[in-house]
Amino acid sequence: MKYITAVGEQNFILDVNRDGEVTLDDKTRTLDFKAIDEAGLYSIILDNQSFEALVEEQDGEYRILIDGVLYTVSVVDERTSRLASAAGAFAPASGEITVKSPMPGLIVAVSVNEGDVVEKGQVVVILESMKMENELKSPKAGTVHSIKVAPRQAVELGQILVVIG
Repeated sequence: MKYITAVGEQNFILDVNRDGEVTLDDKTRTLDFKAIDEAGLYSIILDNQSFEALVEEQDGEYRILIDGVLYTVSVVDERTSRLASAAGAFAPASGEITVKSPMPGLIVAVSVNEGDVVEKGQVVVILESMKMENELKSPKAGTVHSIKVAPRQAVELGQILVVIG
């Protein structure tokens, strides 16, 4: 089955061929994808290159943390994508959006203040988890409406850190 996969601003066509093989934008790749634990940690081997990923699903969207980089990914099957496009369902997002903690950890720094104008991809919070510092970036351009955390504060998975409008 084919899926339309959006990673940030880029769209890809993903076709799941059979176990151990996928086609990404007409290029066949080998893939091994296994859950390591119940908390959303996965082992990924893509074309013989190994990765660990922390995956969180929320409201039909996935937040995937790989090597300290957070990706926001949406996946929709080809039929649903066509129906939604015909109905105009994929209008640009508006309103407030929250930046949530992708894992438990400790806030190292908050890089913005309430009222600041931020660009898409701008670092808003630095979170330490598993002895790694992770830069959490704004998923869209906007204004920082509220900051819900402070440096040296412990946070839980899914906790709201910053609200951007």
